[in-house]
Amino acid sequence: MALATLVHPTGYHVASWLHPQAQADASTSIEYYQRVAQTAERGLFDLFFIADTPAARTSNLTAFSRMPLFMNVFEPVTLLSALSGATRHIGLGGTASTSFSEPYNIARQFASLDHLSHGRAAWNVVTSANDFAAKNFGLDRLPAHGDRYARAREFVQVVRQLWDSWEDDAFIRDRAQGLFFDPAKQHAVAHEGAHFRVNGALNIARPPQGRPVIIQAGASDTGRELAAETAEVVFASESTIEDGIGFYRDLKGRMPRHGRDPDQLKVLAGLPVLVAASRQEAEDMHAELQALIHPDVGRSRLAMDLEADLSGLDLDQPIPEERIPKSANFHQAYFNHIVQMIRVEKLTLRQLYLRYERGNKTIRGTAREVADQMQAWFEAGACDGFMLMFNLLPRDMEAFVDLVVPELQRRGLMRSLYEGRTLRENLGLIRPPHPRAAG
Repeated sequence: MALATLVHPTGYHVASWLHPQAQADASTSIEYYQRVAQTAERGLFDLFFIADTPAARTSNLTAFSRMPLFMNVFEPVTLLSALSGATRHIGLGGTASTSFSEPYNIARQFASLDHLSHGRAAWNVVTSANDFAAKNFGLDRLPAHGDRYARAREFVQVVRQLWDSWEDDAFIRDRAQGLFFDPAKQHAVAHEGAHFRVNGALNIARPPQGRPVIIQAGASDTGRELAAETAEVVFASESTIEDGIGFYRDLKGRMPRHGRDPDQLKVLAGLPVLVAASRQEAEDMHAELQALIHPDVGRSRLAMDLEADLSGLDLDQPIPEERIPKSANFHQAYFNHIVQMIRVEKLTLRQLYLRYERGNKTIRGTAREVADQMQAWFEAGACDGFMLMFNLLPRDMEAFVDLVVPELQRRGLMRSLYEGRTLRENLGLIRPPHPRAAG
């Protein structure tokens, strides 16, 4: 199975920064990130992944001051470039928005990262999902969901063309002839579309992987279609094996009509995980973090993902039906999950924020219990591997590496060493040939 990890500075849990074992300045400490990345590499993970949004929150600051997600963080490509020198094998993935950048910038940045890391770069394609980002780029609010995805589809097309600006052997550096590159092996992009006009070539050689790995996490029908056409790794957020199998089959079933082999896309199920010597110890560790969630934070997190005004509501009463929007414009999967919990489980606002986890529910237990659940998902065909999220870093990642990884290896479900040199090789993805190269 493939393993990736989504790394937030002190951990995935919203109150992790308050824990006495958390490093207070982790979010801007390169030494801290290096240690965490090296731990993931010791665990033979495929991918170290950094999420991002190009904005600090500028309203509701009282709540955000208690959950400082993305309020003081490194820009992902800059961080991953620094980590490339501190690691040798693990893939380095980062988020960059198609809504607030230009294809040439993204193509150049991730091609550079691929060269710096000797073929370990991955780009997480997102359309962004908050209006704070929109306001940083001259907009009052995000464009409509469908419009963002139409732009993203064209954006990816252009970036891939730019990565193919040069054939693999274009830079011959022939001193005898005085030729640094072979002019016949440049293939300039001439693109004019609904969203972009690009005429030129990337000023760096074709990436070692041919093209950096494309990641996506779209859960909507539009997002799935874009992933089926362009993605090579998809993060899934289904909460049951049955739903996971349905998502897996639906997504891979869309690929043939785009001329793609379903084996060339890896579905990684989101998996918050907390492992300990006993299940009770794991439950106690989780309860300790839950107790640190401030009501301002609980209310704000729900309001953000439900896209609703929850101010003034009694924490010990259910959310009134009239406060629930008819549909979502940001994260449809999270929105649908909250709505289901409100309508089916009839939870109070307080119960809701203490139960709600963005995506899948945290698996808590011993190494054997965690491995059992991972094996069940994997062997049922619900995923090709997992996007692991750890409540408290580095504690919970170290426990997983020391306890669960050996258990998975004993079961023959995980590698014992890195066999490939590049991220593509380790994931079992082909290196795309240059579309214009002879032969």
